[in-house]
Order: sequence, then structure tokens, then C-alpha cells
Amino acid sequence: MNINTATAGCRLGSRPSLTQAMQNSLVLAYRSLLKVWHTPEQLADVVFQPIIFILVFSYVFGGAIAGSVQGYLPILIPAIWVQSLLQASAITGVQLREDMDTGVFDRFKSLPIARIAPLAGPILADIFRYTIATVSTFVIGYIIGYRPAGGVESVALAALLVIGCSWGISWIFAFLGVIARTASSVQAISMLVLFPLMFFSNAFVPIETLPHWLRWFVKINPVSHIITAVRELTNVGKIGPDFIVSLVGTAVIVAIFAPITVRVYARRTT
Repeated sequence: MNINTATAGCRLGSRPSLTQAMQNSLVLAYRSLLKVWHTPEQLADVVFQPIIFILVFSYVFGGAIAGSVQGYLPILIPAIWVQSLLQASAITGVQLREDMDTGVFDRFKSLPIARIAPLAGPILADIFRYTIATVSTFVIGYIIGYRPAGGVESVALAALLVIGCSWGISWIFAFLGVIARTASSVQAISMLVLFPLMFFSNAFVPIETLPHWLRWFVKINPVSHIITAVRELTNVGKIGPDFIVSLVGTAVIVAIFAPITVRVYARRTT
């Protein structure tokens, strides 16, 4: 599979069909996966980060927050899961900026491919990274004693939710990658955004233990909604209001940032 075969039938100056755009995007997603295959160390963050965070938080803070490690795992595992995938989604913008800096996108703009393909391809490929982070999280969680009471079906649905939300949020970081000047600036901005969203949420401690002035933000924090939805699915097997809020929020993000990112990218590469 290569870009030439993917662009057969698509002419310069013509508007590609939806089928052609999807085909172009899949080919460029395959290109991104090949990069991972040749440099597997790119997966180090999604493999080892969940393991390190789970071990540190569970054994250092588990007893203080929940009374025991086992009592803290149903709270911690969904939180680390969401955190790991959101941080993985931020890498999308960094890698996109790096590709643009190396000039590979100059080659893409000369090809008869859909304008969205160079952006959608890597973002689709990142689903593989999200899946690896999911597996890593649950493997270490199972080893230290986490047993999701919601059942296999609910865990699978939670996985689709977290991966889908992370994919949608990655469009925000793709937008940052297009407008930023350097990859390091994308990484810095991403951390400034994600760090307060993760720690000013219900990820690691109950909302009731937080100061009153902070609770209002925690309750409207989109990360809190995703984590609550995942906890309800994995620990109870229940689809609650936060599940719907997370889906709607993700759809709104994609509807806003996908077309904006494509337009800005088209202007920057012409």
C-alpha cells in the first residue's frame, strides 16, 4: 500500500469524494504506523507511564485516601486510564509539528489527496497508541488486584468511550500543532492545558474533600465527566448522564476543531 495507489482516480484541483478522502487518510495512517514499527520506542510513554503512575499512586496514596490499596483501585484505575490517553492525544500535535518542520507535508500538498488526509491519517493511527495504553493500564491493574465489577461488556464500552474522547480531543492538539512554531511549544502548551484539567478534577480524590471554591470547577471539568462515566461503566456497569455529556462534548470538539485545523493547515502549506 502506498500514496500513489491511494490517490489513483483523484486529480489535482478536483474535490475528492468521501471515499477517496477516507482511503487517503487510511494510507497516511498506515504510514504513521510504519514509523512506530521502525521506532517502537515511541510507545514507551503509553506502555510505562500508566504502570508507573498506578504503582506510585496506589501504594503511596491508596491507604491515605481510601483506607487501602484495594479500596483505591476502583477510583484510581479509571483515572490513570483517562490521564494516559489524554496525554497520548497531546503527542498528536507534537508529532504533527515535527512532520511539518521536516518538510514532509510539502510533499503531501503536491499530491492529489484530500486536504484532511495528512491530518486525519496520523490522528487515526494514534488509536493504536490509545489501545496500547488501555492494555497496559488494565494489565498492571489486574496484577495488583483490580477487578472491574461492571463486567467485560461495560469495560469494552468504557474503552470505546475513552478512546473516542481522546481521539476527539486530539484534534485540539492537532490545531495547536498547525499554528505553533515549534514542537517544543506544542508540548509546553499541552502540559499547561492537561495538568490543571487532570489534577483539578475528581481523578484522584473525592470532590467532597476539595475546597469549596474549587468544587465548582471540578464539577464542570470535562475530564471529571469522562472519568465519572468510565468509573460508572467499569465499576457498576451503568451508563449515566456523564456518558452522554462526554459523547456530546467530543462531538462538539470534532465539529469545531477538525474543519478549523484543516483550513489553517491548508493556508499554512500553500
